[in-house]
Amino acid sequence: MKIEQQWAAYKTIVIKEVRRFSRIWVQTILPPAITTLLYFVIFGNLIGERIGKMDGFRYIDFIVPGLILMAVITNSYANVVSSFFSAKYQRHIEEMLVSPMPNYIILLGFVSGGVARGMAVGISVTLVSAIFTHLSIHSWLVLGAILLLTSFVFSLCGLINAVYANSFDDISIIPTFVLTPLTYLGGVFYSIELLGEFWQTASLVNPILYMVNAFRYGMLGITDISLTNAFGISALFLIILYFWALVLLNRGTGIRQ
Repeated sequence: MKIEQQWAAYKTIVIKEVRRFSRIWVQTILPPAITTLLYFVIFGNLIGERIGKMDGFRYIDFIVPGLILMAVITNSYANVVSSFFSAKYQRHIEEMLVSPMPNYIILLGFVSGGVARGMAVGISVTLVSAIFTHLSIHSWLVLGAILLLTSFVFSLCGLINAVYANSFDDISIIPTFVLTPLTYLGGVFYSIELLGEFWQTASLVNPILYMVNAFRYGMLGITDISLTNAFGISALFLIILYFWALVLLNRGTGIRQ
């Protein structure tokens, strides 16, 4: 395919994905905003006043970056895993795979749709956050870069999960037993400096910890993790997951059996 044709194919997939989640915004965009509202009411106002300050910031200000990124992670993942598995279940993904369209265009199209939903949810959650606290940005560059990296990483995770899934039940296993625990243990609600030495070391195997801390640095200017390590780990996961997903598509794993 020529570059113009590849661009047209990519754009078509992205538009389809964006229309898919925006058409049902009450189910895709609104719930994360409501959930975040409850987090702020319970953890920010009620519990936060008793906790006091953390790393020199009010507790409600400290948890804002983590809550925003948590919503982005969850929705980037959910959009791709549900969309790609639906395409596989309805068997129209096969038409895309046998077309002249390169598999990397299919991959990037679905992943870009997940990133778009992640960004849309991130904006809605940020608007909710502004009701409860004064938002400050320490570094727009760090903020934007880690936001995109994180969204791409978990969109790729969603696609890989969808490739291996054999039923709709299978697409909920990873979010329930892997993604949710890693998110809550990723420093969203606390600084790892509060943990004992063993648990601090154990926390370092959690990739979400690096992303949350980099995002928190972008907003508040504080981090428990070196920014170099945070971006390095995030970029490494992005590269590994991208090529893993591409190999799966090239092989037709879970699709052509």
